[in-house]
Amino acid sequence: MDTTALKKFAQSARNLLISQVTAKLAVVIDPASAARRENPAAMKKLDVAIAQNGKVEIIEQVAYTWFNRFTAFRFMDVNGYTNPRVVSPEGHATTRPEILAEAMAGNLPEGAPANIGALLDGRTPSRDPQAEAYRQLLVYACNAWHGPMPFLFEKLGDYTELLMPEDLLSPTSILARLRDSMPEDHCKDVEIIGWLYQFYISEKKDQVFAGLKKNTAENIPAATQLFTPHWIVRYLVENSLGRLWLLNRPGSKLAERMDYYIAPEEPETDFLKIGKPDEIKVCDPACGSGHMLTYAFDLLYAIYEEEGYDPAQIPALILKHNLTGLEIDDRAGALAAFALAMKAAAKLGRRRLLRMEVKPDIITLQNVTFTPAEIAEVTTVVGRDLFTDELRETLMQFEQAKNFGSLIVPKLRDPAETLRLVEARDFGTDLLLKEMQARVVTVLRMAEALSPKFHVVVANPPYMGASNSNSQLKGWLGKNYKDSKSDLFSAFLERALGLVKAKGYPSLVTMEAWMFLSSFEKLRGNLLAQSTITSLTHMPYLGKGGTSMGINFGTVACCFVKQSLPELRGVYTCVRYFETDEFGVPFEFPTKNERLSHACTNKFLKIPGSPLAYWAPEKLFDVFADNDGLSAVLDPREGLTTGNNEQHVRNLWEVSRQNVGRACLSRKQAADTQCTWFPFNKGGEYRKWAGNDLFVVNWKDDGHELQNTLHPDGSRIWAHNFNLDYIFRPSVSWSDITTRGLTARLFEAGFLFDATGLSAFEKTDGSFRYLAAALCNSKVGSYLAPMLNPTMHFKSGDFAEMPFVESIKDTSTETNAIEAAKVAKSD
Repeated sequence: MDTTALKKFAQSARNLLISQVTAKLAVVIDPASAARRENPAAMKKLDVAIAQNGKVEIIEQVAYTWFNRFTAFRFMDVNGYTNPRVVSPEGHATTRPEILAEAMAGNLPEGAPANIGALLDGRTPSRDPQAEAYRQLLVYACNAWHGPMPFLFEKLGDYTELLMPEDLLSPTSILARLRDSMPEDHCKDVEIIGWLYQFYISEKKDQVFAGLKKNTAENIPAATQLFTPHWIVRYLVENSLGRLWLLNRPGSKLAERMDYYIAPEEPETDFLKIGKPDEIKVCDPACGSGHMLTYAFDLLYAIYEEEGYDPAQIPALILKHNLTGLEIDDRAGALAAFALAMKAAAKLGRRRLLRMEVKPDIITLQNVTFTPAEIAEVTTVVGRDLFTDELRETLMQFEQAKNFGSLIVPKLRDPAETLRLVEARDFGTDLLLKEMQARVVTVLRMAEALSPKFHVVVANPPYMGASNSNSQLKGWLGKNYKDSKSDLFSAFLERALGLVKAKGYPSLVTMEAWMFLSSFEKLRGNLLAQSTITSLTHMPYLGKGGTSMGINFGTVACCFVKQSLPELRGVYTCVRYFETDEFGVPFEFPTKNERLSHACTNKFLKIPGSPLAYWAPEKLFDVFADNDGLSAVLDPREGLTTGNNEQHVRNLWEVSRQNVGRACLSRKQAADTQCTWFPFNKGGEYRKWAGNDLFVVNWKDDGHELQNTLHPDGSRIWAHNFNLDYIFRPSVSWSDITTRGLTARLFEAGFLFDATGLSAFEKTDGSFRYLAAALCNSKVGSYLAPMLNPTMHFKSGDFAEMPFVESIKDTSTETNAIEAAKVAKSD
């Protein structure tokens, strides 16, 4: 699908709708407005919502709601689920929506307000009778669809109706643009709704990041949303749900329709047993607009069909028994439910869809708060026999559900049973107790959905580093996800294992960082101890080429089974952008290149830190296992950060040569020279052996000015030592950024170094730095480095783990390294 037009429309539609809703809000909240006289209940709700959330948030929500409704109606119009069409004309000769054209011809829909006819024939005076009639018809259509789809169309009297945009019929209206951007041939697959969702919030995502602020709970959906390409969705679902079914039904023909399925090398006998299709529980804990779930629906439909179920019954069975989505964004949750309803409609048709009582199981997590006094009242609601410490803790866990999302692990062991008992209690006419009961039920339903009952978990979880998290989320992750707190995606990796049953299948697409970086070492260890990788598809970042997902960071789609199978050889593939077509779909799968491999997860344990260097031959794993790392003979360190290079750093040629302190051997000697500027190793461009001696830093009086510089908030720039004990010592150094590969340079005494001019120093008197430079600059070093960290960066911890192979510990290696450095200096 060519998404260019969709992106342009969605972004412009957001701005237009926000502008129109803003103008409408100003009118309706006026103390003398007609809305206050004619719709007091809706206005009361609107006033409360504004008081709680502010006007900006309400405008954003209402604009988003109408965007969802308009796109949903367009999709249903094109596919024949509305009769008459609500936002689309009948045929191409007119632009007037069919529902209005029919009303003008005297054919009002059954149950529509009678005064619409009076408006259109002039019996009721109006400045714009067609516009007013169409607004009432839209309200009627929304209410008519409330029964089948309450998640998208609220009940009559909701304040979103009061804030409906005004211009809906002109050639430049939002609906005219919608029809142009969603032509009929693009509405064959409900995937279009997901793309529109991503593009609609993309501008807000840019605004969030441009603000350089911590992401508040309401901004997390915009900041983290990333629509998953369909082939990756298929890969994850087919190698989890599909694999589970094929293990239970070896004779199934399901594999014939699964283009991205990777069959096990050897027959498996120890797996999760499934008797019937309706036993399978699939969850997406961060479902967004439902892309994972809609493809799971397709696969489950094929499974039911193969088992001989009545086609008319299958959609309801799938929605009732098999699929659960969890989401923190109300509007995204509504779209996910809508997408699943459209999957059912495609199989059932309009009439059966309208009659179907089963609704998609999409749980939009809500903040629920209880005061200490109310917790005491809950004892009355629940009953002393059920009110345990676990229940008390669970009720308090959802105060920030929209911030912590499905990472919440309920304390209550069996929320489903407690929910059943609480719902069964009768509190008569006591409204306060009933309201309390409703809140308890809301929490228990969320807790039940977050219990470990699933056979399959598939997700593209949010990506957001700790540095961008709000303080509440950051602190909570540090307490509850100690080994994966660095990013939301890594916390979801850990959480996915907790959501599935033993021998279940968690499958996620995430950033690649967890595979390699030292900050995720404990997480890797836990994942490899508790589960086994059955298949993994790596999409590395390749500079200007980006990745096969079309984004600017490396990603990985990984399928696990929650059991330790040390002998099971997973299939590891690598897909780079030049191995895909214009839409990012691989030319072939698995992609056949030098990285295609089979590996048992226990082989990764041979490398310090257990990075998933899946492409390396077995011999190289033994090299790591049989040799110490470079940290045995050298101390790798990260240097200082000035906080303001413009103030503290100069190019070498910008200052007087006489004022540069060269060849100082210690901090004391540097202070005694009375020089202001000293050589500063800042890493720099790709160069081997020597060079990049281009900068000086103000280190007068032992860096007095730098060490006493303050942030704008009054705090000191220098909160840490920055390894000052190592400055001015001889070193081997490399640049943090390694897009062209790892290269080492030798620095004699006299340099300070910074965070991008990473350096390693002799532990004792010796010449190991020459040997380390020789290793890093060799082809062997170039091959080993990406095994430890294949990202753009190479950190001090990565250098520490480079194997110090005995064969390089000879005098000729040292002699050659010294000579190479001389040649590089001469050059």
